[in-house]
Amino acid sequence: MVDGAGRDGADAARAEVHRADAARAEVHRADAARIEAYRAEADRTGAALADVEKARAGSAQAADTGRRATLAALGAAGMTTALAATGFARAAAESAPDAAPRAHRRAGPRPPAAWFGAELRRIPTTREVVALTFNAAWDEAGIDVVLAELRRRKLPATFFPTGAFARAHPAAVRVMAAAHGLGNHSYSHPYFDDLDTSERRDEVRRADAAIREASGAEPLPFFRFPYSATTDDSVADVNDLGYAVIEFTTDTNGYLGPEGGMTVDRVVRRAVDALAPGAVLQMHVGSNNGDGVVLDARALPRIIDAVQEAGYAITDLRGFLTDAGDAGDTPG
Repeated sequence: MVDGAGRDGADAARAEVHRADAARAEVHRADAARIEAYRAEADRTGAALADVEKARAGSAQAADTGRRATLAALGAAGMTTALAATGFARAAAESAPDAAPRAHRRAGPRPPAAWFGAELRRIPTTREVVALTFNAAWDEAGIDVVLAELRRRKLPATFFPTGAFARAHPAAVRVMAAAHGLGNHSYSHPYFDDLDTSERRDEVRRADAAIREASGAEPLPFFRFPYSATTDDSVADVNDLGYAVIEFTTDTNGYLGPEGGMTVDRVVRRAVDALAPGAVLQMHVGSNNGDGVVLDARALPRIIDAVQEAGYAITDLRGFLTDAGDAGDTPG
């Protein structure tokens, strides 16, 4: 026979289970609401992007250009990529003889010539501007906060998703592309110095295909190496596909999280210490250990405040793309 104390203990245990179940249900409801908001925004964005794509289909060749044709043209001429939904000029894919990345330039937006041949860790400009960039390779825990803050401030950023992330979180990538440029961060986030040329190209091309499919937009001709592990050979291989390599002046190290000894204050301090004309700040939109703590998202309002208080403007990397007829110098 169970005595009164035993019954009380069992009742308390059941009550604790019910509370835990209720808490889990609340988390699921919140997640579902957030995902539904992403999907609704993605649907609206998709319709707008579809209109843009119809408008730019000026020839059968451009309309028929798929991933392979586009990348083949990029590899041959080495500079051109279209920028649907960004408001910049667009280029149709066309054949060209095999050449170095800066040869045989075609009409359309491309990185400045000076951005090829080595990784870029600072925009070559004398203007007091800073570029905000975000990698997306893990979960999407901080994306809604980051996008909401950028939208509230009406500020641009460049996002570098991996192909695997784009496959796993297509709605989030589509919402990113609605207002911001998308770079390429490889497909599976490997160390490129462990790969040969063919494997490197496959990583870039698979990521490009996944990002296009998820976003419904043309990715920018910007590539960021996983782990920022660059070599002369790997940079050359990426340049040959038409991408400029955009690394960073500093990583805020927010991705390390509290377990890695980081705090919001330290994240902000690293960003402020890197301020210089053309600085490129690298942040992340996810938590690398799955705990949902994204210090970069929490620190972003303070980072923006500090940047602006220091007299710097937030710049859009898309604004540095040039037309084929230009000299290719970055605006100073």
